[in-house]
Amino acid sequence: MKAPARQPAGTFLGGAAGRLLPTSIPFRYFGAAVVFHMLAWAALLGGAPQWPGWRGGPGWPLAALHLATLGTLLCSAIGASLQLLPVATQRPVRWPGLAAGVWWLYVPGVALLTLGMGLARPGWMAAGGAAVLAGLVVFGLLLALNLAGARGMPGVVLHGWGALAALVVVLMTAGALLLAWLGQPLMDTATARALHLVSGGYGLIGLLALGLSYILLPMFALAPMPPERDQLIAASCALAALVLAAAAAWASGLAQGALRGMAAGLGAVALALHLRLMQQVLRHGLRCDLGRALLLMKLGWAAAAASLVLALALAAGAPAPRLGVLFGVLLIAGWLLSFLFGVLQRILPFLAAMHAARGQRRPPTPSALTVHRALHVHALAHGLALALLIGAALSENALATAAAGAVGLAGALAFAWFYVTLLWRMASAREAPPAVAPRPRE
Repeated sequence: MKAPARQPAGTFLGGAAGRLLPTSIPFRYFGAAVVFHMLAWAALLGGAPQWPGWRGGPGWPLAALHLATLGTLLCSAIGASLQLLPVATQRPVRWPGLAAGVWWLYVPGVALLTLGMGLARPGWMAAGGAAVLAGLVVFGLLLALNLAGARGMPGVVLHGWGALAALVVVLMTAGALLLAWLGQPLMDTATARALHLVSGGYGLIGLLALGLSYILLPMFALAPMPPERDQLIAASCALAALVLAAAAAWASGLAQGALRGMAAGLGAVALALHLRLMQQVLRHGLRCDLGRALLLMKLGWAAAAASLVLALALAAGAPAPRLGVLFGVLLIAGWLLSFLFGVLQRILPFLAAMHAARGQRRPPTPSALTVHRALHVHALAHGLALALLIGAALSENALATAAAGAVGLAGALAFAWFYVTLLWRMASAREAPPAVAPRPRE
């Protein structure tokens, strides 16, 4: 089989430097994600005694879940999409000041909401939730404006529109769940919870992860992008699976099981198509060995596949109580967090190097900005914490939960060490005087 014609590595990044946001905008979102990552594991550690009997209500397990999703995953997704989607669509962010301002609404809102969840304070949850919802509405507006004028990468753009549609469902169901906790139910809680999980995990965050992969993996591997037609087919399968899963949330009995089974099966097809394209990128890349970053991404892909297998088992009537918790662990900690941190340890030094290069004749390399030992510690701790958390989900053991929280917190601290050092080295490189060319001898 003849390999596809190779375009120069990074061709799709042409002109990207001209569409970079001010340094403070994406890096403040990534910084918040790093802090929330530490807080998520700390909340899991502190709330370990509540883990065995937890069934989805307010408490520290719920706070840990939302510190990971709203805090770590969505803060990272907002920062990455604001910076990378303009590369895909060839359109700069319309209002950079508004993108910066959303942080001051969204991040304190997440902090207040999750604190209210942990302490079971409905008023705090309502206030924090309102700020979070308002921040996500503004982010959705910025995302829609960028996608509406897209001039390239149709596969990435289709994933973006799907994520935007999922965001609408996330906002509606989040509002319904908040009202239910306040004693004013707007819709059936079980239906709202099922829609919220699917639209948030597989929809909003999952589609952004899949779509941005078509930018990131070719950039990391110095490879051509996958064919646009194949991207669109994979995206269409994923969107159809989400529609079936949403329909299942409203159904009951045999119809619900059938719809869930079809959704999981079609989701597995979408994932298989996506992974085939990722394998093609790595096979034809000039840089095939991405080290621990690729290991974390592969761990995430394996967990995504396992979550779909478990979803099929649950649709077929497998005993649900702890398998439902295991499903959430595989989806959030297994797939999304593993993949996210595989990406972040590559994209953060790359973006920092691009920002540090402004006005410099000899900009630093991404490797020079990276603390590799910290990333090694984080990767080991993340894998061990995930294994312990899977065991805790199956055993309902508070001690295993505490161990997972402690090991995960150690890994989060190591990643924070990497991030803080990255910022310091980037700032030092930008403050360094430009290199002066030697004067020719007379």
